[in-house]
Formats: sequence, structure tokens, C-alpha cells
Amino acid sequence: MRGDRHALALIALFAGATAIASSALFVKVSETGPVSTAFWRVFLALPLLWAWALAGGWKLHARNYRGRRGLMWGAGLFFVGDLAVWHWSILLTSVANATLLANLAPIFVTLAAWLIFRQAPAGVFLTGLVFALAGMALLIGGDFELTRGALLGNILGVVTAMFYAGYQMVVTRLRAEVSTASIMAWSSAITTVVLLPLALASGEQFLPVSSMGWIKLFGLALISQVAGQSLIAYAMAHLPATLSSVGLLLQPVIAALLAAALLGEAMYALQIVGGVMMLIGIGIAHQGQRRL
Repeated sequence: MRGDRHALALIALFAGATAIASSALFVKVSETGPVSTAFWRVFLALPLLWAWALAGGWKLHARNYRGRRGLMWGAGLFFVGDLAVWHWSILLTSVANATLLANLAPIFVTLAAWLIFRQAPAGVFLTGLVFALAGMALLIGGDFELTRGALLGNILGVVTAMFYAGYQMVVTRLRAEVSTASIMAWSSAITTVVLLPLALASGEQFLPVSSMGWIKLFGLALISQVAGQSLIAYAMAHLPATLSSVGLLLQPVIAALLAAALLGEAMYALQIVGGVMMLIGIGIAHQGQRRL
């Protein structure tokens, strides 16, 4: 039974990573500004998230919020930083770079677990992590464009990883006692409340200008927010935080492939080799984590 649950959590992790990998493409072609796109992504997902949550009754979720208010707000605020900063990164640099750098979160998760909780990672796990990160470097050919906009986009990608690491750790702690439905409903509501004034104050384009623009926003909300984030939240409840973070390194591979096919962003042999190295590194890290 435990093995089946572990396998299901891994499937959910990789399915969620695939769904989220597509989000960078939606952001790249969105008709609204980066922060506004982040707002619509979460706001349009709220009805489905709350329908899922309320299927188990309102009292349970109200009690979950009251008992874990601080962590719920922590998850929501970390997600605000993750989305807003990452969306800016996507517009300033390539999809591959933005997604790659955002998934440096494993470094920050592992450091936090080590420094704060004194959870020293296993040597085998670190070997897999280093191998996966080396593959990430090859994935983009080691070629960071150093124009002002691209450099800022790359820096924002690293900042995104910090927010993303915080989000992962808070959600992992929440899921020890609170259902995935409660976490997604409450944290998304908090994220929406915070993102709305930020989007309006930014002065950027807030509403899409065409019906296709709305379709893109709904696609982003349903695929990335509802499907992607919910699957990952479920997976993180049944997998160690460090393993979940390394597993999500699959996102840059998928995002780079989608960007090459749909946006014409070039991929080279070195990048393909890097993607394979990442998957191997994920496998090594997985085995190392299972031995703990």
C-alpha cells in the first residue's frame, strides 16, 4: 500500500510538472501584463478550486484555515512572489532560461532543510542533485544572453526559485494535517487578494483585448493552476521536500521542448544532452532519498 501511494505521488509530481511547464508559453503570448496574467491565472481557477474544496463541507475547510492561518498566508504570499517575479522573468528572457532558473528551488530547499532543520542530505542525493544541475547548465548551452533585459530576466529567475522553495516547504508542512483541496482553495484566494492591487497599481495592461486573449488566460488557469499546482501539492504531501524539488526539474526540459515546437526557440544537441542528464540526475536523487 505504501509503495502504491509512493508511485502515485511520483506520477502526480511529473504530471503536475508537465502542466506547469506549459504555463510559460501562456505567459509569453498573454495579452495582459505579467502581474495581471498572474492574477487572472489564479482568479479564474478559484471557482473550480473552491468547488473541489467545498465538496467535503465548509466547516472542515473553515477549521483548517483557522488552525493553520499563518501557514496558509505563508503559502499564498510565497506564491504571489513566485508568480509575479517569474512572469516578468519569462518576458525578459527565453522560456528555457526562465523555467530553468525558477527550478533552482532544490538548492534553496536543501539549504533551508540543512541550515534550519539540521536535515543533512544523503551523499547519493547530493550526487544526483549535482548531476541534474549540470544537465540544466547544458540544457541552455551555457549561453546566458547578457543584454540588460535578459540579465534582469535571469536574475528574476533565481529570485523566483527562492519564492518557489519557500512555497514548496510551507505546502509540504501544511499537507501533513490539511487536505490538498483546503490548501489550494485558501492559498489561491490569498494570492488573488494580494495580486489584484499589485496588478492595478503596476499600470500594465490588465484586461485582454480579444477573445483569444481570454482563452489563453483560461487555459493558463485550468492547466497550470488547477491541474498542475493541485497535482504537485498532492505529490509533496507524500514525498520528501527535497525529492519533490528535484523531480520538478523535469519542467525545464518540457518547457524547452514546447518553446522550440510552438514558439520557435531553438534547441541544440547540447541542450538535449543536458535534458537527458537532468533525468538521470533525478533518478539518482530519487534512489538516494529512498535510502534515508
